[in-house]
Amino acid sequence: MNTTSDSSSGELVLIPGGDFLMGSDSEGDHCPAHNVYVDSFYMDRYEVTNAQYLAFCQATDHRLPEFWAMSGFRCGPDYPNHPVIGVSWQDAALYAEWCGKRLPTEAEWEYAARGGLVGMNFPNGDSLHPSDGNYNQSGKGGPVAVGSYPANGFGLHDMQGNVVEWVADFYAAEYYASSPAVNPQGPENGRFRVIRGGGWHSGASWKQKIEQNSGGKNDGYSGQAVPGVRKRGRKHSQLL
Repeated sequence: MNTTSDSSSGELVLIPGGDFLMGSDSEGDHCPAHNVYVDSFYMDRYEVTNAQYLAFCQATDHRLPEFWAMSGFRCGPDYPNHPVIGVSWQDAALYAEWCGKRLPTEAEWEYAARGGLVGMNFPNGDSLHPSDGNYNQSGKGGPVAVGSYPANGFGLHDMQGNVVEWVADFYAAEYYASSPAVNPQGPENGRFRVIRGGGWHSGASWKQKIEQNSGGKNDGYSGQAVPGVRKRGRKHSQLL
């Protein structure tokens, strides 16, 4: 496995390019399933931490996250290794740019989350157990330090829990029906952006995407995601 590191934003993992079956034919706006190829890219091994995001805010005079210093969300300087939450899409994109990176596309995110597995529902297999990730059956009551659960096949942690994550794409319910087969970038425009992954408050399913106003933040309850960030490198833990 090829890795590299960046003092400002942590360890990166090389995700080898390849093709995969994206989406599902079962229900919702993640259908139809369709073949997609993505080029190789690097992606953060871990979600962006409070300490990393604070360094960005201090260096750029950017505003602190919505839930900063709220212990219930474990967001702030008392939780340096927990994932930052309560950031808007613009916040996440600016942080990635400050690091010399970008947000992953939705296709890159799903390909990376699958960890090389084919036809599985979750990044670590076909079922989800509380020992696999931080979701609403794990009993943690909030985010935990990044890397607290096993990595997937590509060496990425918390792709199936802890906090949901912004990706670069605009949201469109019918996009999968016309998505390009090679390196799809998402719709050209839209009102909403896509969030992927799982949160501590989510059930063991991500069979729908979460779409969120690109400028908005939310309260972190149930289907209301509290977005975190993972740089280049839709909803909870289940892959589809």
